[in-house]
Amino acid sequence: MEKKEDLGSFLKYLPLVAQSSSLAWPPSVEQELQTISEGPTKSMVNSGEVLASHITNMRKSLSLDACDLSPNPLLQGYATFFDKKISREESAKFFGEVVPALCGLLLQLPSMLETHYQNADHVLDGVTSGLRLLTPQEAGVVFLSQELIAALLACSFFCLFPEADRRSKHLQSINFDDLISFPFMSYCSKRENKIRCLLHYFERVCQCMPTGFVSFERKVLPRGHKHNPHYVSYPDAEYWAKSTTPLCSVEIHTSGAIEDQPGEALEVDFADEYIGGLTLSYDTLQEEIRFVINPELIAGMIFLPRMDVNEAIEIVGVERFSRYTGYGPSFQYAGDYTDEKDFDAFKRRKTRVIAIDALPNPGSTQYKPERLLREINKAFSGYLHQCKHQAGPPPSSAVESSKRWCMDDHEEKIGVATGNWGCGVFGGDPEVKIMLQWLAISQSGRPFMSYYTFGLQALQNVNQVIERIGLQEMKVGELWSKLVEYSAERLSRSTRLGFFSWFTSSLSATN
Repeated sequence: MEKKEDLGSFLKYLPLVAQSSSLAWPPSVEQELQTISEGPTKSMVNSGEVLASHITNMRKSLSLDACDLSPNPLLQGYATFFDKKISREESAKFFGEVVPALCGLLLQLPSMLETHYQNADHVLDGVTSGLRLLTPQEAGVVFLSQELIAALLACSFFCLFPEADRRSKHLQSINFDDLISFPFMSYCSKRENKIRCLLHYFERVCQCMPTGFVSFERKVLPRGHKHNPHYVSYPDAEYWAKSTTPLCSVEIHTSGAIEDQPGEALEVDFADEYIGGLTLSYDTLQEEIRFVINPELIAGMIFLPRMDVNEAIEIVGVERFSRYTGYGPSFQYAGDYTDEKDFDAFKRRKTRVIAIDALPNPGSTQYKPERLLREINKAFSGYLHQCKHQAGPPPSSAVESSKRWCMDDHEEKIGVATGNWGCGVFGGDPEVKIMLQWLAISQSGRPFMSYYTFGLQALQNVNQVIERIGLQEMKVGELWSKLVEYSAERLSRSTRLGFFSWFTSSLSATN
């Protein structure tokens, strides 16, 4: 087993040890897990404080660096939440049913991983799909069962992942200690509700383990390949200016959320360059909300380092487990959610999440030509089809992946559900950003953009502008050129108008 290349490269990021032909927990950790799995009447693990003590013992047995996790904040954090913040009935159920089941799941982790690696080369006809680091510029895919994901997330809950080497590989912390540890800012509401979503996920999978699969793909828009008809390379400004691709149809939604879109569409995750962003910390942005109501997304944080400018990450198959209300400080867990999405041929739910990171806090520099190009190409890298197109412009090919495969036999019918990407706390101009996304979606060959404004005042006139653009029968290249012209005027302070007003005025001046 230790000779398996994928496992060999990833073993140092796991809390397991490789023996001659198998994986295993260190004996003392296995004994702790076995004891806790027998329930609180035997293990006496019936409170947050006692649980944290056992976690600390297991971490010591794993020789995890003491600087990775401070025992006192962990002890205080688990005690504060499980012994004070939830009801006595909730606590009794969690320690009586969920914690023993999670430990039982962790005891199966070595054999689950062995089975995973044995089958990894057979999922996609020989394409490597085993658990490994998908490093920047390494296009590829990882397929994980929902059961294996549950076991990996249980490792995070018990803070058993070694963290020391993760930073050097541009990987985020994956243990739950930052989320649960003390001080808890008096356990602010949004943090408490993130934890409630995650605990509900564990409760659900312990009651009935899902049997589907989830794929995690790093998509790379390759630099070069300019003379290769099988690739679209990282476009330059001329590529966009000369495009004669028609603009796709647009649906504007002033209410509702991307994850509630009823059709088949890529659902855009407004990502940080580090996928998952602040999910396992105290903050609660839109990306982190998505990751706690669909916790299987968190598994990608284990093996997906930060994204480069020409990359996106597509995750297909995650199940939603929780409802919620509010946003930011008002975010609240609102109970169970039953996901009724259909499955595809690979037993993945037909939920397709695409993570693309916008420029953070760009200020006026977002109007520079190179910044416009960066943003449209970032979106393009996420939206471009995997499958080769047989006829007609735009692109003749796809984003580079580990092999030319098509996991959706009707991908040309799948549009994009998105919203105010790179706006909000990132400070992007929403009137420019919606146009950049429209261009990228159209050029990628997607049939429609379903746009959720979240009630943003700046976009109240977007339907009228889209209608005007449609009446002009503008192509991608023409609208791109208008954006470049407008941005130049914003940079030179020749105009202070928003793009919508400027565009309408420019049309009036030419008529």
